[in-house]
Amino acid sequence: MIIHETLKELGISERQTDLYLTLLKLGPSSIRDIASSAGINRGTVYEELKRLRTMSLVTYFPQGKRKFFCAEPPDVLVRRARQIQQQTNDAADRLEQEILPNLQEIMPDTTQTSVFHYEGDEGVEYVLRDILNTVGKSAEKHYRVYSSRRIRKYLYRPFPGFTRARVKAGIHVNVLAIGEGGEDQPLSDRKWIEDTKQDQAASYVAIYGTKCAMISLLGGDYQTVVIMDSEGISSAMKISFDALWARL
Repeated sequence: MIIHETLKELGISERQTDLYLTLLKLGPSSIRDIASSAGINRGTVYEELKRLRTMSLVTYFPQGKRKFFCAEPPDVLVRRARQIQQQTNDAADRLEQEILPNLQEIMPDTTQTSVFHYEGDEGVEYVLRDILNTVGKSAEKHYRVYSSRRIRKYLYRPFPGFTRARVKAGIHVNVLAIGEGGEDQPLSDRKWIEDTKQDQAASYVAIYGTKCAMISLLGGDYQTVVIMDSEGISSAMKISFDALWARL
């Protein structure tokens, strides 16, 4: 059920969700009645109700020698979601503004090239999100791409909303398309290079920031990804790209 999936993102387990829903239906109830209705043994119900109380989703009141438990109104779930959202935003701000600079200071200063390897749709999605993150933070907000015809239909499969996210972030791209095809997009300029290998090439190269990401097809439609993080290499790639762009 969608409610179980949603509440799981708020740190509420499926069993806890079942108990909360049971309490909503029953109203104030004893542990015995809750356990009977939910089909869960009393000991487990008691422990889960304690956890729900710490989340402010359940309260109780004594009646004689027994405790009767009540579910808080459903709008408490929205308040919990908003609270977690605010806490996550605060943590992200602290990481970016305070913790990240300190962590970067303890890293060794090196000019060596860093190389990373990924595979499949997950690797391609990582590259696309890294482009948005890296270029979105730069003053230039611009990157360069070589894109062959054979790989285009696989490129945005794991991240179909990439172009929309790129445009929303105000990021411009220059594309050298190898072979015919390719759609014009907002904040995108495209020029074409003839495919002299008659469509044998199946590759995508993105030059952004200090990185060069290369995606190629292996075994039909399985992508392999290599990212090189090197200011020297990316600078050379930018110079050669721009020289070719100017000649076309």
